[in-house]
Amino acid sequence: MRRTALAFALALTIALPLQAQQPTRMPDAAMAQAAALRDRALQDDTGWKVLESLTTEVGPRLAGSDADARAVEWAKAKFRQLGYDKVWTEPVTFPKWVRRSEHGEVLGPHAQKLVLTALGGSAGGTVEGEVVRFPDLAALQAAPDGSLAGKIAFVDYQMKAARDGNDYRNGGGIRGGGPSVAIRKGAIGFLMRSAGTETSRSPHTGNTRYEQGLTPIPAAALSTIDAAQLARLVALGPTRVKLALDCGFDGEYTSQNVIGEITGRKHPDEIVLIGGHLDSWDHGTGAIDDGAGIAISMAAGALVKPLKPARTIRVVAFANEEQGLFGGRKYADDHAKDVAKHVIAAESDFGAGHVYAFDSSARDAQPQAMQQFMQVLAPLGIEWQPGQGGPESDIGAMAARGMAWASLAHDGTHYFDLHHNADDTLDKVDPKDLAQNVAAYAAFTWLASEAQGGFGSAPKAPDAKH
Repeated sequence: MRRTALAFALALTIALPLQAQQPTRMPDAAMAQAAALRDRALQDDTGWKVLESLTTEVGPRLAGSDADARAVEWAKAKFRQLGYDKVWTEPVTFPKWVRRSEHGEVLGPHAQKLVLTALGGSAGGTVEGEVVRFPDLAALQAAPDGSLAGKIAFVDYQMKAARDGNDYRNGGGIRGGGPSVAIRKGAIGFLMRSAGTETSRSPHTGNTRYEQGLTPIPAAALSTIDAAQLARLVALGPTRVKLALDCGFDGEYTSQNVIGEITGRKHPDEIVLIGGHLDSWDHGTGAIDDGAGIAISMAAGALVKPLKPARTIRVVAFANEEQGLFGGRKYADDHAKDVAKHVIAAESDFGAGHVYAFDSSARDAQPQAMQQFMQVLAPLGIEWQPGQGGPESDIGAMAARGMAWASLAHDGTHYFDLHHNADDTLDKVDPKDLAQNVAAYAAFTWLASEAQGGFGSAPKAPDAKH
């Protein structure tokens, strides 16, 4: 149930004595401008035009590919076209993984093709063996070491749809850790039901990693339909499968974080950061992951610019998020000394579904400012959900160093129908939802730029995971 404005204000008033910082507030004029900006953005198609341009003119943008380089040039040109004051790039180097071909088939009396795709980071190779099915990762982990010698492990877990996408921790966990577990059990290959929530023959790729000291094996994801078919075949009796992947690492590649800035009129050294990641996987055109995030943040900055924000607005199109958060980690390393200058950040990397919730690391220290954000965001159908959000993907490394963050949570009920598969294309994005996203990010960005006071950014030692 949505909180009433009265209950929300009361809750914030009660929390006020807990503040550890001076109260931050937005001037009345900035509040009025934010509401007008929000309403203009709902009728503006800048975000849609940016997304259409990226997905059409560049298409899929696998990190390290020729399209990666074209995407960088596209982003620089688009920032300039949108009127950003400064545009530059910062290099990001990473291992280059390439996909050439992939094939799977059932052998023997029930011979048939299997629709699958190599997991990002998978080793190449051709293997044949009996399939052993496991309902989830825990079941594979419980298998005795060596029990899968000469066999192919198959983890058949069906992800569940949820607005916040919470079951991805299971589907994504299988993809990331399953191959290493399978190797320890003696397997010669690894198959999984795609980390997706739809029923289709479009398999979902995504990154995996092998634990140090293990010899990598071919690892692939089956479409959800083919996974169900393989499960039925295994239930009939021993089933042999041939898995042939031509893929692997090919040296290193240097891409770029592409950055556009709107210089602050009063505090040019203080930064409000928004962004998304520029790369995508190679089957679709990366519309929801994360062309939408690029379009939302680029458009939000462009819409804020005519208002002449007090602080600098920095929009970052991060490099190679998909294969290991390389752009976000490099940004955090490059700008570690500037944590305190990054007043607050918000990233869009969960599609273009309706933004339904707001949260921030400043929720306890600055309740009055949170209330002011919500006064402008609530008319967009956005609820205050303290403690439910977090910093998305690439800004996580900088947040771990002490940067304040905000969360504008997208409805991800259908996000994993399209995530990392061939159906991640422009037609799946609702222009009205995209405009609502842009309106939310533009209003948030403007208010953060005008806030009198900060949101708690202060240097600290980064978490080990970042």
